[in-house]
Amino acid sequence: MNAKATRYSNEYRADQTAYVAALDQAHARAFHSYFNQYILTDDEAGYIAVDEGDYGALPLGLMDRVVDTVPGKLNDEF
Repeated sequence: MNAKATRYSNEYRADQTAYVAALDQAHARAFHSYFNQYILTDDEAGYIAVDEGDYGALPLGLMDRVVDTVPGKLNDEF
């Protein structure tokens, strides 16, 4: 395997690890929230989880960075 392919493989693994960590956090938060949890790209962390309730309607700059959504699990309807 050449050096370029190895570097790409390591970057992909780090990127995938950051995504899975953000997704796990979003699922954990969704159980205790009425609001959607969004996975956004982030220059520093790779991916982050954001609760829609923290922002109301997400600003356009954040909406452009959304890559996945986890719906909130709390429901008052019985």
